[in-house]
Amino acid sequence: MKTGWLCRFGLGILLILSIMGVAQASPLPAVVLPEAVEVGKARIEGELAASGMKEMPYVVVHIGSQSMYLFQSGRLLRQYPVSTAARGIGNRAGSYQTPLGLHRVAQKFGHGQPKGMSFVARKPTGQIVELIKEPVSTGRDDITSRILWLDGLEEGINRGPGIDSKSRYIYIHGTVEEGLIGQPASKGCVRMLNDDVIDLFEQLPEGALVNIVE
Repeated sequence: MKTGWLCRFGLGILLILSIMGVAQASPLPAVVLPEAVEVGKARIEGELAASGMKEMPYVVVHIGSQSMYLFQSGRLLRQYPVSTAARGIGNRAGSYQTPLGLHRVAQKFGHGQPKGMSFVARKPTGQIVELIKEPVSTGRDDITSRILWLDGLEEGINRGPGIDSKSRYIYIHGTVEEGLIGQPASKGCVRMLNDDVIDLFEQLPEGALVNIVE
């Protein structure tokens, strides 16, 4: 993947981090990361170093452990449980699967909305839904609290006709089915607990890198 897009977005993102004040989290104690996470982390760090943006926070989503790792400057800041697609890994439109590879946060939605706010077409409906803590599937796919819309960066993998993550509306978002977090249950997106996605929203700026690994 070419890094030119980072140069184009870099100045604006650095201004956001320094002036607007993206929340700064303290690093977690050292943990042993899955090998796939280490590889995904190294890839992002290489991209950021090549673009002179080493301080930008970034995320690695590990489908194997249903976990998300938030890093900055190589340090682990957060580890969150997530839920990726019930149908597994895939990139085709209409597959309801979660795509692999490098993405960026294209846009964020939901700033200032209360926990549990329901969204349709990325707009708050005004309805705060009741969150389900039991591990049961409701058949619903409510998008709640916050949305981070992902844009694929790898042609032929998650970008381009028929496989484009942004056109597939692949989000990181809150869910009504909190009891299913930690196991594959989504329709392709990366679901999070509502408190967690609100926290992530404050940590991760638009333009930040997200690597989804197996």
